[in-house]
Amino acid sequence: MNITLPSSLIDDILTLPFEEQLSAIRRHLHRHPELGFREFETAEFLRQILKRLGLNVHGPIARTGLYVEIEGHEPGPAIGYRADIDALPIQDEKITSYASCVPGMGHLCGHDAHMTIALGVIRLVLEQKECFPGKIRFFFQPNEEGAPSGAEVMLREGIIDELEAVYAVHVDPTLPVGTFGLAAGPITAASDGFRIHVFGKGTGHGARPHQTVDTVWVTHQIITQLYQVIGRLTDARNPAVLTLCLLRGGTALNVIPAEVEIGGTLRTIDPDDRTFLKRKIVAIAEEIADLYGAHVRVEYEQGSPAVRNDPTIIKHVEEVITSIYGCGAIFQIPQPSMGSEDFAYYLEKIPGALIRVGTAGDEKTSYPLHHTHFDIDERALPLAARVMSEVLIQHLEKAVAHKL
Repeated sequence: MNITLPSSLIDDILTLPFEEQLSAIRRHLHRHPELGFREFETAEFLRQILKRLGLNVHGPIARTGLYVEIEGHEPGPAIGYRADIDALPIQDEKITSYASCVPGMGHLCGHDAHMTIALGVIRLVLEQKECFPGKIRFFFQPNEEGAPSGAEVMLREGIIDELEAVYAVHVDPTLPVGTFGLAAGPITAASDGFRIHVFGKGTGHGARPHQTVDTVWVTHQIITQLYQVIGRLTDARNPAVLTLCLLRGGTALNVIPAEVEIGGTLRTIDPDDRTFLKRKIVAIAEEIADLYGAHVRVEYEQGSPAVRNDPTIIKHVEEVITSIYGCGAIFQIPQPSMGSEDFAYYLEKIPGALIRVGTAGDEKTSYPLHHTHFDIDERALPLAARVMSEVLIQHLEKAVAHKL
């Protein structure tokens, strides 16, 4: 696909001072969101900036992804840094000069900030490429929000080949600007989705449910049992959430529908709980349907696993942040989020860390992720870029010195 960007756009951005440059990049991306595996204009914008920085851009990979590599002054290990590039199918409702200009789409999970921070890290690393050993691969991944996961596709196409570790950041509107959230071990949950279709023997009269299969009532029994599983059949000390978000069936007040559909999401931290609960969801639906003469079809979609940060790498990140901004810049995350992140797929292969970046500056920048008014305090962009450039460079230095 041939995409033409205004000839002056990149020139105008790259002549700005560093902090203003990052804001300009982020605002351009925020105005022009694209959904997973269709991030063509986004990819071209990134490609043009990276080329102007003197880098050889590889890709497309995973349809719309790309990557660059920066080599230090001498041979050494290779590590990676990932930024996601897709937006959400949600209307951006905030009133700002940089609000989305694409109806029904918005960067309301901060991926525009993730790309911007990555470009800032690249610029800072380039300035120090004569001062560190080894190689850093920066890759821009499509479709973090959708299925199939963009991370899975990137992995199949070899994006982490040769890498010994990988890093990423995620904006966090619950933390103030200048704060970084860290946790060793699980930091997000595994995410699975499911749909259950309950079928009767055809429609029935609401006055005579005994003459048919009451699909609504059978579905109600399934819902009741599903909501009782967590904390009764699993250890209540293990975080897990089952939420039904879809309920569809019937068109009239006196007609029992031939089919009812429910669907929802399962979030787990413990891998054994994840396997066990998947089996239970299917078994409960099938056994209750069989008991009352209905038939069910269960569609189960296994999503991202839990993100599990490597403890040694998290310790390294904490030391770097402390050395730059002091220990007050670190927030020790007490519990994993029950949200999900497909960065987890990379961490199943190699060690690494997902670092949370505080982006709240006032009420307008404290809306939760995926909210129609989500926004960030852009002061967080250069702060995060500085931290992550040092995290990457010092990782390579420590690895060569056998201290990491």
